[in-house]
Amino acid sequence: MIPASFDYVRAEAPDHAVQLLREHGDDAKLLAGGHSLLPLMKLRLATPSVLIDVGRLHDLSYVRDDGGDHVAVGALTRHHDLEHSDLLGSDVPLLRHAAGQVGDPQVRHRGTIGGSIAHGDPASDLPAVLIALRATLVAQGPSGTREIGVDDFFAGFLETALEADELLTEIRVPKMSGAGWSFQKFNRRAQDWAIVGVACVRNGNTGIGLVNMGSTPLRGSGVEDALGSGASIEDAAAVADLGTDPPSDLNASPEYRRHLARVLVRRALEQAEG
Repeated sequence: MIPASFDYVRAEAPDHAVQLLREHGDDAKLLAGGHSLLPLMKLRLATPSVLIDVGRLHDLSYVRDDGGDHVAVGALTRHHDLEHSDLLGSDVPLLRHAAGQVGDPQVRHRGTIGGSIAHGDPASDLPAVLIALRATLVAQGPSGTREIGVDDFFAGFLETALEADELLTEIRVPKMSGAGWSFQKFNRRAQDWAIVGVACVRNGNTGIGLVNMGSTPLRGSGVEDALGSGASIEDAAAVADLGTDPPSDLNASPEYRRHLARVLVRRALEQAEG
């Protein structure tokens, strides 16, 4: 398929990208790695009249310790760089590991964490990881920057809390401080989207993020609440699908996805505790 015709402009800085978004309005889309947007354009499911290329805003590609209790990750940091970050390896190993499970090497060399998060696909791995970690997203708009908690970020299918004239610039990920963790992903082939995935962090409190179990990336609230009330791993995993609405497609039925969620959550909790 060939995308509909569009104009192309390259942003020279984050402020310039915001200016271009404001100038072109809802007809514009941001282009980073392109792995999420371009397939939609080829299928004519997205038909922007203007593409604003932010892929060369190198100031938004970093992984750094700004002090305090979190690691700051630039939105244009590529999955490959996350996968090989020593800082994430020591402070947020769950994110480093999960980044290495995204797609294949070609995807990881071009795809960015910001593009993955801003796309808001419920079948994507990294949104669930950020939910488990209780990350904070930073957006830049005409009036400056604002912080958005990850639980308030995913608004609907492929919809986020970002305004039409805002650019996701940074992800602030709490340090894990030796917490147990696990990332479980069930798929047909290594490079495929997850049929179901689970991100888990255990450090006193438990964080659970679910992949492909609803129209948005989801928190496994049923599991977290059960463990907070003193339930065993087995009993908590048994309610892993509580409050979910898994899709039906060629890969799996909703019932099968519910079963997978219960199995993968149990495995994740056991590994994180171990």
